[in-house]
Amino acid sequence: MLRMSNLRVLVIGDDLTGSNATGALFARFGMRTMTVHGGAALPDIEALVVNLGNRHAPPQEARAAVKATIEAAGHVPLVVKRVDTTLRGNVGAETDAAIEALSVRALVVPAFPDAGRVTVGGLHLVDGVPLAQTAAARDALNPVKSSRVATILRAGTTRSITEVPLDVVEQGVEAVAGALRSDSEIVVCDATRNSHLRVIAEAAAQVSKQWLSVDSGPFGVRLAAALGIAPGDQPRPPVFAVIGSITAITADQVQETEQTLGAHYVTVTGTESPEEIVAKVSELIERDIDVVGVRTMAAALDRALAAKLPSVLAEVTRKVLTQHRIGGLYATGGDIATAITTALDTDGFVIDDEVVPLAVVGRLAGGPFNGLPFATKGGLIGDHTAAVACIERLRGST
Repeated sequence: MLRMSNLRVLVIGDDLTGSNATGALFARFGMRTMTVHGGAALPDIEALVVNLGNRHAPPQEARAAVKATIEAAGHVPLVVKRVDTTLRGNVGAETDAAIEALSVRALVVPAFPDAGRVTVGGLHLVDGVPLAQTAAARDALNPVKSSRVATILRAGTTRSITEVPLDVVEQGVEAVAGALRSDSEIVVCDATRNSHLRVIAEAAAQVSKQWLSVDSGPFGVRLAAALGIAPGDQPRPPVFAVIGSITAITADQVQETEQTLGAHYVTVTGTESPEEIVAKVSELIERDIDVVGVRTMAAALDRALAAKLPSVLAEVTRKVLTQHRIGGLYATGGDIATAITTALDTDGFVIDDEVVPLAVVGRLAGGPFNGLPFATKGGLIGDHTAAVACIERLRGST
């Protein structure tokens, strides 16, 4: 057996595209990474991705290939069994083989939130659709027959399985750590956001330094960072959304951001001081939420309160940007956008693109927030997805 002094992470994939994509994540997290084909000589590098190319192989053949790869690599601080984002392939059999070879417990976190793959209540969803109702269930070579992750695993293993539900994950690191201290050999965790992946990774690192990670890419790199194996990346700063328009269209758009992006808002009635609003916004930001903001409600505002609203929201925005690292700013309502740019002491707005008609994205020019990604949209503009489109464009700019 060759002893490799630099190897810190071994990723075992079953498909070249997915293997390379996972390798790119480890490279982004600061590790020297290489992908090789199964059976090739294994280079001594920090993160080694071995593509076995055996997604459609018989289960016993897949088991043998996984065990042989682990044996060839020797001792590695972290082994990741990379699985397809739609859980096709020999997920259970390969997990079982890796546990046997390593004598460690498996942490199964298949969610890939940036690709629309999430796990809720133990069920894996693709763009909100249960897995068994997607094209993966009609795969000609390896159809997925269940949406439940544990059921898919049990097709290839008889080991004990525990599920950690989303409400536990949202309680934070300590709650998840408590759940991970179960005696089960395999633990399946719900996750719908990248922040959930970080919470699970940090909890796992508290419980043990030895895990088998079974995931589609984004969890494994976060577990490596939590274990101190990979340098890691900085959490992406949130987008701050300022919703001043109170039209019915805007209300639908705000609701879509909550359902699709997990956005959280502080509702402004017009009676609060800017400091009170900022304090509530700060609480949301400290919870590592990707999209936070302030919004108004038509029923909460009379004419006098509505008149002073732009200046209040502009002052709130200035204070939030001063006190926190913000990745992008979204404003809806023309009066609100004008008041904000004035309060931020900008020289202008560099226009990059039109996201949807009359909704523009660009960057602030000049002043203390020069270069900050900024998107504006009129209150009566776009369908229910318009705000999501603008915010996602901002997130892609950070």
